[in-house]
Amino acid sequence: MQIQDLPYPDPGVPDARSGPRFLWWLGRNQLGGQFKALAWGLLHFVAVSALPFCVGLAVQAVVDRSGRRLALTGGLMVLVGVCVALGDTFLHRTAVTNWITAAARVQQLLARKAAVLGSALTRRVAAGEVVAVSTGDVEKIGWFVEAVSRFTAAAVTVVLVCVALVVYQPALGVVVAAGLPVLAVAVLPLLPRATRRADFQREKAGRATELASDTVAGLRVLRGIGGEELFLDRYRRASQEVRHAAVRSARMWSVISAIQVLLPGLLMIAVVWYGVHLARQGRITVGELVTVYSSVMVLTYPLRHFEEIAMAYSFSRPSAKRAARVLSLERATDTGGSRPADVPSGDLYDPATGLLAPAGRLTAVVCGDPDAAGRLAERLGGHPAEEGTAVLLGGVPLDELPLDSARRTVLVQDKDPVLLSGSLRELLDVPASGEVGAAEALAAAQCGDVLEALAQGSLDAEDPMDARITERGRSLSGGQRQRLALARSLVTDPEVLVLDEPTSAVDSHTEARIAAGVRELREGRTTVVFTSSPLLLDRADRVVLVHEGEVTAVGVHRELVHTDPRYRAVVTRETEEETALSGVLDELDELQEIEETA
Repeated sequence: MQIQDLPYPDPGVPDARSGPRFLWWLGRNQLGGQFKALAWGLLHFVAVSALPFCVGLAVQAVVDRSGRRLALTGGLMVLVGVCVALGDTFLHRTAVTNWITAAARVQQLLARKAAVLGSALTRRVAAGEVVAVSTGDVEKIGWFVEAVSRFTAAAVTVVLVCVALVVYQPALGVVVAAGLPVLAVAVLPLLPRATRRADFQREKAGRATELASDTVAGLRVLRGIGGEELFLDRYRRASQEVRHAAVRSARMWSVISAIQVLLPGLLMIAVVWYGVHLARQGRITVGELVTVYSSVMVLTYPLRHFEEIAMAYSFSRPSAKRAARVLSLERATDTGGSRPADVPSGDLYDPATGLLAPAGRLTAVVCGDPDAAGRLAERLGGHPAEEGTAVLLGGVPLDELPLDSARRTVLVQDKDPVLLSGSLRELLDVPASGEVGAAEALAAAQCGDVLEALAQGSLDAEDPMDARITERGRSLSGGQRQRLALARSLVTDPEVLVLDEPTSAVDSHTEARIAAGVRELREGRTTVVFTSSPLLLDRADRVVLVHEGEVTAVGVHRELVHTDPRYRAVVTRETEEETALSGVLDELDELQEIEETA
């Protein structure tokens, strides 16, 4: 896989049982790139390690006054230099490719999981953690996957050089061969502590990211209640904790780096001292001493990769653990579907609550608990938070349909819809039936003042449809964002549209016009509105009261408000005392009517 071939046609099914298993799965899916990096790495490291032998041969040729051998050695050095350059160039290209393609695979897997889980994702994993995984963690995972092949090439090179030194000069080669393994494993006792400190730093950084994400998302509310300074102090403390943890982690890694520099230096001193002793005795030549010394000096380069792989694993392991946690999440219902992708039609029915929304009608649902209303709306859209009986559309269980078909058929707009940054035209450029135009949807959602506000805020846009919407629509009021989201849902024109409190942030006059516009535009389509607004309830063909997870009353608004105390309490927001008093008065009225009749 090359960078220009991204994204992957299919990123695969990850092994998300644990962080290490996920890293191993990523490595196995990049064997081609890993072997390329290994081959170029071996060429580069072996060529670099061959330079000391060339230097030793050149020095010995000068000592022996052999011009022919000096010329041959010079040619050999040119060849080795070319191999060093080629190996380094293509190793870098291949390593970067492995890094980017591994990171891209993880990002595709996360994006696919987010698309499959939908709104259930942020209920099970904090939004800040998802952001941390899809940004910083992805880079660290890619770093480790890429570093494995370079480390393998470095380790093989160290072994080859040790064997070559033992064969070339046994007396000094044995010293080097005995010392290098000690250098390689000297830092292993420090790695668990370094890993724990790195994990602690990542945990603190993840919490700080979550806090920042939550703060930014609620910035408008914080400004309204004067809470910016409070949250700023909280984030300042969190960032200082991250800094302290990073400093403690860096101290440990600096100790490891110092050991990686100190021990090769000590080995080099030992080799030189012993080599000079052997040379004075005439047991080795000057050229051999120079070769062994240069080899030890050059070997510090591949040995640095032992430290890098330890650091890469320490940093990537918690990142992979977080990514595996997100990727291991599953929907409460089947995602593949066992039925063909035919779009069913008919009544929408929830066996768990007994809620029935007749086809082609506007059904309003009243729930006393807003959270229960949100969960029920997601159930109707085929996104249940928990396993249970599937919602039926025309007698067909939604979880037996392919996920994309179910989502095209039933669209759910939650109470806090998100507007992506871009132009208004791009916002309304969504999969749609084509029967509802953008102008009709905007008119039904009463977005006239929104268009004027966007036009005034974008002086360079002649057409309001080209006006820019800031991230999450933060430049707009809550009611304006709500109406634009409603217009987007109306443009989609699904078979079934489920709206959760679509007018909670608008005034009553605008709400009345929206109720009329939605009813007219959705004529002949199934629409379910979760609301307690009398203006919307009065426009509904059918009103359903859901209490404690069950349908307790069905009728029309004007009838239920007089006959059902629970319904009246939710819609008119009566207190318990007022509800009880109203019930007593109703009973008195009934008794009076009976007496008069008698």
